[in-house]
Amino acid sequence: MLIGVPKETKAHEYRAGLTPAGTHELVARGHAVVVQAGLGAAIGLTDEQYLAAGARVVPSAAELFAQAELVVKVKEPQPEERSMLRPGQVLFAYLHLAADPRQTQALVESGCIAIAYETVTGPDGTLPLLAPMSEVAGRMSVQVGAAHLELPRGGRGVLLGGVPGVEPARVVVLGAGVVGSNAVQMAVGAGARVTVLNRGVDRLRRLDALYGNRIVTRAAGSDAVEEAVLAADLVIGAVLLPGAAAPTLVSRDTVSRMKPGAVVVDVAIDQGGCFETSRPTSHLAPTYVEHGVVHYCVTNMPGAVARTSTFALTQATLPFVLALADQGWRQAVTRDPNLRRGVNICRGEVTCEAVAAVLGYPWHDLDVDDR
Repeated sequence: MLIGVPKETKAHEYRAGLTPAGTHELVARGHAVVVQAGLGAAIGLTDEQYLAAGARVVPSAAELFAQAELVVKVKEPQPEERSMLRPGQVLFAYLHLAADPRQTQALVESGCIAIAYETVTGPDGTLPLLAPMSEVAGRMSVQVGAAHLELPRGGRGVLLGGVPGVEPARVVVLGAGVVGSNAVQMAVGAGARVTVLNRGVDRLRRLDALYGNRIVTRAAGSDAVEEAVLAADLVIGAVLLPGAAAPTLVSRDTVSRMKPGAVVVDVAIDQGGCFETSRPTSHLAPTYVEHGVVHYCVTNMPGAVARTSTFALTQATLPFVLALADQGWRQAVTRDPNLRRGVNICRGEVTCEAVAAVLGYPWHDLDVDDR
């Protein structure tokens, strides 16, 4: 199979869809890999390294999309890339379609097979291709939240860990999944007073076993969420419903009553966000202030630490890329029901039930028969 890896075009997105080592694995299995010039330049991966791994380097995305049978990316295709997709071409990337009706329509109209990293599952119901970036985003959320608590950035002027005789910042984490657990780890390590809320108690039990009285765990009822958020200096939104829009956990009214200069980091913004006041931002302009609260809602947070993220992502995605290349997409998704769940759009039909429900499309069970 001919696999194409274009350079990302989303603002301040420096990750690469494949490392030279991943390229070598594919070439060793008899596949052809085409990468766009400068694919990994921002993170120290040179065109020469990709050439040495067996790839061909082409100058433009247009040339790459025209050749590739399977396009491997990081972020969702931008408008100019969507127009290059063709019927029967396979796209493998983060898509987050439930929060992006325009992209969904474009992918439906393209006739491509769009497989979303974020809905591929593991044997135990986990999300193996979302997990590495969730780990990065969870850890980053505390890092960027702490920075934006500084007065010059609009925050309350609070040091996350405090100092002797002065209490530390109060950090609230909404959600105890991969993002939330990693945020808790970083916040506890920084010495903050941490409260984590989650709807299911099992994950709270695991965190309690790890951290004991260094954290407070609470069931995420509406009253508990409001009480915790109003007391917080930093709130991290870390909720996820696979393939669907994120639930709104914090209302505009609650945000309006938060401490002036408090900070919100909405990691769920890729799926629409879990604060009513959230709207997508970029690394170029990462924050805005609403009701006196600093909102950080960057949709590609791991792109800021792109080298770490690229190696972590390729480590997770490569087995699935190899399966798609070795077997073809039809046989690969037939053999692996976990990969099958990643197929969100297939030849003009929405095949992810959650996306169809949110965006009002008819849902079609995936049909892998050739037409």
